[in-house]
Order: sequence, then structure tokens, then C-alpha cells
Amino acid sequence: MPLATINTFYQAIIDKNVTEICRAYVQSESTYVVLEGPRYTTLGYANIAKGWADFCDSALSLKKIEWFEGPFEEVGSDMAWVGGQIVMTVVVKESEFSVQFRATFVLIKNAEDRWQIKHEHVSGPLADPYGIGDWLK
Repeated sequence: MPLATINTFYQAIIDKNVTEICRAYVQSESTYVVLEGPRYTTLGYANIAKGWADFCDSALSLKKIEWFEGPFEEVGSDMAWVGGQIVMTVVVKESEFSVQFRATFVLIKNAEDRWQIKHEHVSGPLADPYGIGDWLK
């Protein structure tokens, strides 16, 4: 049920329910998030929880988070990954727009047999990071 965990997590973000958002993460100082915003990464549960509390108190809201490609999932006995592309419908003050990202989650089972996020990576591709365009022919 790792995918269900992520979908519940996404709904908590839409609802700005900081308690449920933070409940989705492993409470460890080695939990690691690569995020799409102006920071590159956040390391440690305490920092992740603070970031989500600040998000929930900001003018930014997410109206929808939809899987655009995937989601793909592989589940082991105590570790799983979920990935694909998402489209987020964002509301900032009076402005609404959509943005597409890659999203990957590594989840582990906790002592209560519940899946939690150990690593999250959400990012958008750079238009031309090497100055040569896309090398795919």
C-alpha cells in the first residue's frame, strides 16, 4: 500500500493538514527530501516538519496533485518505491496555474507495519542544462 500512503500524503498537502503531512515521514534525522522549491534539499525530520508547517502557513496552496505518468511502484517486504510524473494545480493569492514535476518516494515499513517516507525527490527538468539541447536523437 505504498501508493495509497503517497496519495493520502498528497491529500494532506491539499488540505494543509500539517499533522498528517508529517505523519507520512520516518521520524529520523537521516530522512532526506529533495524538493522542487528554492532550496535543494532538506535533511532530518525536524527540518522537514518545520518546512511543512511553514508551507501550511503560507499563501501557497495546492488545489490538485494528479499523476500524469505512472504512478509506478515496486514493493518489497519492508521497502518500496513509488514514482512517476505529477501535475500540481497551484493557487497563490488570486493566481491559479499548473506545473509538472517528476516525483519519486522511497518508503519503509515502521514498527506498526505502516509505510512511511524515508526519501522524497520532487523536481522539474532544466530547459537546457548543458547548452546543447536534448542529446536524444
